[in-house]
Amino acid sequence: MPGAIDAEAVRAAAAAVADRERLRAAAERFALLAEPRRLALLTAMRAAGPIPVSDLAQACQVAPAAVSQTLRLLRASGVVVAVKQGRVVRYELRDAALEQILDGVRAQAS
Repeated sequence: MPGAIDAEAVRAAAAAVADRERLRAAAERFALLAEPRRLALLTAMRAAGPIPVSDLAQACQVAPAAVSQTLRLLRASGVVVAVKQGRVVRYELRDAALEQILDGVRAQAS
């Protein structure tokens, strides 16, 4: 690397950011966590496992309509799925990378 102080560091840094699509996908995932309500709902879902809207709303102290609206966005993003169990629909995380991030969030809060 011409002009680089540490050519090996430049090569390593360039390799880390070479896959622009992977970086874009990661940025979208982090953007989901940037809003406090979404972060709270996702963190609660990670802790509880599959959970109905009404229970999630009660746990997070958020109106059920607001929870439903947020879950629609999270489902469209592919990080949450709805699983029908009899007459009850439960929502759960379906993104292993996001689960690891949320585990880190919970560890920081402890």
